[in-house]
Amino acid sequence: MLSIAQAQSIEIICQQIVSGVAEASDVALVRLWLVTQAGQCNHCVSQGMRNDPTRALHMVASAGHSKSGDVDYSSVGGSSHRIGLGVRKIGKIAQTGEAMLIPDASADQSWVVDPEWFRREEIQSFAGQPLIFRGEVLGVLAVFGRTKFSDDENQWLRTFADHAAVAIWNRRTIDELADLKAALESENEYLHKEIKEVLHYGEIIGQSNTLKKVLQQVELVAETEATVLILGESGTGKELVARAIHARGNRRGHPLIKVNCGAISDELFESEFFGHVKGSFTGAIKDRLGRFELANGGDIFLDEVGEIPLSLQAKLLRVLQEKQFERVGDTRTRSLDVRIIAATNRDLEKEVEAGRFREDLYYRLSVFPIKVPPLRKRIEDIVPLARHFLAKGAARMKIDPPRLTQSDILRLQEYEWPGNVRELENAIERATILSKNSGVLDFSLPAQGGRIKSRSAPLSQPPAGVLKQSELKSREMENILAALEACHGRIFGGKGAAQMLGVPPTTLASRLKALGLKKTFRAADAGLSG
Repeated sequence: MLSIAQAQSIEIICQQIVSGVAEASDVALVRLWLVTQAGQCNHCVSQGMRNDPTRALHMVASAGHSKSGDVDYSSVGGSSHRIGLGVRKIGKIAQTGEAMLIPDASADQSWVVDPEWFRREEIQSFAGQPLIFRGEVLGVLAVFGRTKFSDDENQWLRTFADHAAVAIWNRRTIDELADLKAALESENEYLHKEIKEVLHYGEIIGQSNTLKKVLQQVELVAETEATVLILGESGTGKELVARAIHARGNRRGHPLIKVNCGAISDELFESEFFGHVKGSFTGAIKDRLGRFELANGGDIFLDEVGEIPLSLQAKLLRVLQEKQFERVGDTRTRSLDVRIIAATNRDLEKEVEAGRFREDLYYRLSVFPIKVPPLRKRIEDIVPLARHFLAKGAARMKIDPPRLTQSDILRLQEYEWPGNVRELENAIERATILSKNSGVLDFSLPAQGGRIKSRSAPLSQPPAGVLKQSELKSREMENILAALEACHGRIFGGKGAAQMLGVPPTTLASRLKALGLKKTFRAADAGLSG
């Protein structure tokens, strides 16, 4: 039993069971069957029965001593390898879950499959015990003896069968958990690779130099323990930067806990941050962990940190300096191991000057400041962001992504985006919804207040947004070519480029001629319009 409990596989357990029983001098043969499907039996799989879903008894171990000494009883193959439930005595034991004892097998051998073997091996008795755990029959243990088994011997065999069933069940459970863990680890590894391939840097999409500088700062600070202060306007993606820092840091195996400081009432700040004990205030019906304790060992992201009331800023400073805190209503001081990543859209230097933010806390938080640029400062990123949001929204609505035309791109790049990336995502989602019927994107952007008012350029240059005639002609040509390509050269009809561009077909034909494109697409259009 000790040997069985220490075995590292089902096969070894089953073999030790039969070998242990076969050591008794009056035992001729011991065999063990387990209830399983053919596809889960190595012997049946080797015989081409992989796809048989029928549950039956499959012999997994055999041991014994032949009278002649020239018979190998360790083989699990042969006609007795697979026995159906309810078939023969072994099958009936498995079906009923009841033990069977034949103390004098010589009296009636009608049930014996091979009487000659019985006579040759001088078999006198048979005992069969079901292996049962939690009401489930796992298999059958059968013993053929050269002496007549007594009731006491059969009872000992019952006790041994119970222990064997527990060992088999435990090992099987351990193996299943190991397989599940391996599968989850593989899936997790795959998903991490998939996310990195698809989203590149989390969901931070872009290729502008200003964004690259931010990502370089992320790489520099991620593996340190330095406190980080992320600065930027609302909607610029400060939380994504915080997640990127956590994902690349030494604490990535622990949680990143987010706290929106602007969404917590002044009365609940301390409890939300540091937790409370039962009875510390009205409504505290049980002990509660605060966000800092939940983040222990990992990172905590304090979004809109400028909203923290002055009364709590001193306690936050203590956590930063001493790594200690107390729950509300508790006298016990607790230690903490957490890295703080804070973010704000406020100018904290001005808040310090106005007396609304502690100067010492500001310097503690801004050990490593990262400035996230607004979208109007990274115009190059608007197109990849728009395409990403288009694909994301279309997948969510289960439609084909609408085409982003050159005129769409110009309009998106000319808008100032006061709400930054968040406003762009909302605008793309709204336009995607409106395009479900027409297939054409419609961006309802404000006519005033959102346009870029000025660009740094010499006075001798044209004003911002004004194009030279050559540039205008080039862009018009690019836009028409894109529409023709999307429509496979068709100009007229419901699927033609004219409808996509929103102009009469005759007008488009005139523009093609003026741009010198008529000859190029005439043949294609003639072939498709018929």
